Amino acid sequence: MPAPKQESNSFIDILNNVWWRVDAALDTEMIYWSAMLGATEALMSGTTCIIDHHESPNSIEGSLSTIAEACKVVGVRVNSCYGVTDRFDNHGQLHSKVSPLSEMTEAAKRGLAECDRYLSAGGNGMVGVHAAFTCSDETLTAAAELANKHSVGVHIHVAEGVDDIQAGARLESLAQDDWLLIHAVHLDRPLKGRIVHNARSNMNNAVGYAKPTERSNKILLGTDGIGANMNEEARIAYARLREFDVSAKPTTVWQWLENSLELFPDAKHDVVTFDYDYADSPWHAAFTTNMNATDVQIAGEKVLVNGQPTRVDLLEVRAKANEQALRLYERLR
Repeated sequence: MPAPKQESNSFIDILNNVWWRVDAALDTEMIYWSAMLGATEALMSGTTCIIDHHESPNSIEGSLSTIAEACKVVGVRVNSCYGVTDRFDNHGQLHSKVSPLSEMTEAAKRGLAECDRYLSAGGNGMVGVHAAFTCSDETLTAAAELANKHSVGVHIHVAEGVDDIQAGARLESLAQDDWLLIHAVHLDRPLKGRIVHNARSNMNNAVGYAKPTERSNKILLGTDGIGANMNEEARIAYARLREFDVSAKPTTVWQWLENSLELFPDAKHDVVTFDYDYADSPWHAAFTTNMNATDVQIAGEKVLVNGQPTRVDLLEVRAKANEQALRLYERLR
């Protein structure tokens, strides 16, 4: 990937110089093969369910179905949403700043429409919101109302950095128990919903430690898109927790993993075989690196055998994803 033209010295710089540029450059083919590769790598690490928060402001319509189809081909479950935001105008260009009093942009309306279309068609998902600081109050309210319409939660990044410090105050009257509150590093008050802790992502973006054990919310464990190996994520989260509290036990972090099953109850019957006899023991797994999935059964079907996916050709998926990555990189130049 071509390096940003400007150095990133803050969280907002990283968003502006890297992630938001990537979002704006995506098209349907890139989305499909990115999802296909991500789903395949998740499966190969023993992860059978993906909670996805997607954004592609110049390729919104149909994007959630594209992701769902790629995951279906691989054989993994997905709960998806489109992360609506007012930070892009109608031409896919970034706004310099979004005010809570701003009017909802057409781009945000299209994002909400995509969530509505996907859920109305029976798709498994939620209503997505990028983050409060990139949305007007009108957009936040509309997202909450759409979620209520479909009896699902809102999946939103909350107070990840200090730039979103007002998120708690703005969401306090909207949040519900079925919401997913991602990060909550700088959340200044209790909010309804499940908090999803992303230890490695927070470290990578230098936004601070979320102190999840100090929250009364139910905690889930996420990656924020940096990989799909949840055992590895749990080890990192445990090391970070121990740095904060030396008395912490690995069973706490592994419970965060188990809590995700509330969103995928059928996954309780999935069978994952690892090349390590004590893979189901938090005390062993917390200190065992290079623990690999060898076989996976989802809904009774063998979708990974001897470390290889059965539904897709791994080499083809990687080759196609590489083609799309090169197209993406060319656009970023």
